[in-house]
Amino acid sequence: MDNQKFSGMLVPKASLYLWIILVLVVVISFFSVWVAIPACILLLYLVYYSYRTGFKRRREIVKYIEDLTFNMEAATRNTLLKFPMPLAVVGIDGGIIWYNALFREIFSGEDLLGKSIQTIIPDLDPAAFGDGEGSGSEICSREIEIGGRHYTVMGSCSRTEGNVIAGGQILMLYFIDKSDLYELNERYEDEKACAGIIVIDNYDELMQSIEDEKHPQLLAEIDRSINSWLAFADGILRKYERDRYVFVFQYRHLKKFEEKKFDILDSVKEINHGNKIPVTLSIGLGVNGASLAENFRSAQAAIDIALGRGGDQAVIDDRKQFRFFGGKSPEIEKRTRVKARVMAYALRELIDKSGQVFIMGHENMDIDALGAALGVYRIARSRNRQAYIVLDRSNQTIDRMVEKISRNPVYENLFISRAEALERNDGNTLVVVVDTHRPSITECPELLEGPGRHVVVIDHHRKGTEFIRDALLTYQEPYASSTCELVTEIIQYLDDKIRLSPIETEALYAGIIVDTKSFTFKTGVRTFEAASYLRRHGLDTVSVKQLFQNDLRSYVEVSDIVRNAELFNENIAISTCPRDMKNQQLIAAKAADELLNLVGISAAFVLGYLSDGVFISGRSLGDINVQVILEKLGGGGHFSVAGAQLHGATLEDAKEKLKYAIMEYVEKNREG
Repeated sequence: MDNQKFSGMLVPKASLYLWIILVLVVVISFFSVWVAIPACILLLYLVYYSYRTGFKRRREIVKYIEDLTFNMEAATRNTLLKFPMPLAVVGIDGGIIWYNALFREIFSGEDLLGKSIQTIIPDLDPAAFGDGEGSGSEICSREIEIGGRHYTVMGSCSRTEGNVIAGGQILMLYFIDKSDLYELNERYEDEKACAGIIVIDNYDELMQSIEDEKHPQLLAEIDRSINSWLAFADGILRKYERDRYVFVFQYRHLKKFEEKKFDILDSVKEINHGNKIPVTLSIGLGVNGASLAENFRSAQAAIDIALGRGGDQAVIDDRKQFRFFGGKSPEIEKRTRVKARVMAYALRELIDKSGQVFIMGHENMDIDALGAALGVYRIARSRNRQAYIVLDRSNQTIDRMVEKISRNPVYENLFISRAEALERNDGNTLVVVVDTHRPSITECPELLEGPGRHVVVIDHHRKGTEFIRDALLTYQEPYASSTCELVTEIIQYLDDKIRLSPIETEALYAGIIVDTKSFTFKTGVRTFEAASYLRRHGLDTVSVKQLFQNDLRSYVEVSDIVRNAELFNENIAISTCPRDMKNQQLIAAKAADELLNLVGISAAFVLGYLSDGVFISGRSLGDINVQVILEKLGGGGHFSVAGAQLHGATLEDAKEKLKYAIMEYVEKNREG
């Protein structure tokens, strides 16, 4: 407090009263000389009295303040010396000015005076604590680690008088030891309960491939392998269905699972009790949930994705992203007719409850999507519901079929644009998505949004991390050759009275032909049964053959792409389409297929130009999983057939990213 203010507060009230009397006397003296002389004497006395009293008071106040300041400084020194946590005083340039004993103990008693704080604590920058003015108005904090211990460093900056300290500022740094809290947090993280689900992918097929008396032996061997794999985790494992297990373990063991790349996926394949097909497992793990129940829900979502991607893999859902391990085996056909029949009845009920049906595939619709859409159209019409296929524009892969459909008056107004679909959409519309499960690449994603939506998904691609959630019905079978095969099966079980037109049988058959490469890849017994059903409905195979006839120019362009291909990693061919080439996506797919006919080529990738980026067509003979490779670039597909679109990328950048993805895949499989 200011000395004058302080003294003013301590002026005695008696002095004030004397001055008031003096004023009265002076006023009276104007009327009498005898009063004036005593008044002057009294005035002189009062001046002397006031000066003497004020001087004495000021001297007492100054002494009081000096004593108080001394006591404060002594208390401050005592507080700093006995401060219960490490404390250091540094200049704004980082030079250590002073520290207490606890701070020195952090560095084993080393003499630190005069050293720079950053030489002993590199992560601590004194300038980060200053506010630019040295006002000390804010206290900043930083988290650092010293010798394996964790500290929260709090600092306040103050300006000093004179030029004794460089920069005119000092920084008080308080070190709060948080090591016990960190250890407790690490222990909490390590001991968190994680949930897992294990499924024997091909249980029915395994049981059918061996004699009945060997069933117990095979299952016992699978149980022993799983128990042995989980033994180190000291968790809980229970079998709750004939082909499903549930287990709980502590989070600290998850790292070991990942380091070993879930080696149980490979070890169970060595189990052999006369089974003609290898045992494969799918594993779904849920971690980092708010509760064990939430982790089980995450584990269920993870196992659904693992099975949707073909099985033989582990999927971890850590609440932030999905992580994948395994997935080295090609899909094996293992669908049941029961499921197809159930899906057919469920779809029929949904159509009957709807006023109209919108059908759409993915952007740049291919023949599999178009054929499947046409099959769903026939199902809707058989239930007396108006149906439309959402298609903004055709492309070179379906131009011939679209033209053939458009010429037939039966299909008048079949195709509608995105804008028309959004305008006609109401609360009683069923949206059927075919040949994709990713909402972002559908023909019209807006149809999938909003309350009261009714969505059905029919797809044969391996399930990715992005998928249409809350669909009323999802029929996703990665073991099917094509979506056309799935739709054909649904038609078989839906109603015996359904009669497919020649165009519909051709479109469905064409989708199967293209995705199987004329019954070469991903072809199972059910594939031939679907083709047989279409043939019984009047399929003209010659007409379908004509749809895929090449002209001379296309044949030459395919040959040029094959000729200009480069070998990467000895057995992978990579080639590109010229910018001015027409029908690039169709030509690229044909070129990739043609490259696989060359000796020594296990996989082929052909890149081409989009209007706003680059596309990639990938093919393999089954030794290399092109779907996993192109997933890293935002694409997807199947083990042997996949694609990707890189919007905004140049051909050179896309090619470089593709090579990195291939190298990462090869390295990961080599380590595995």
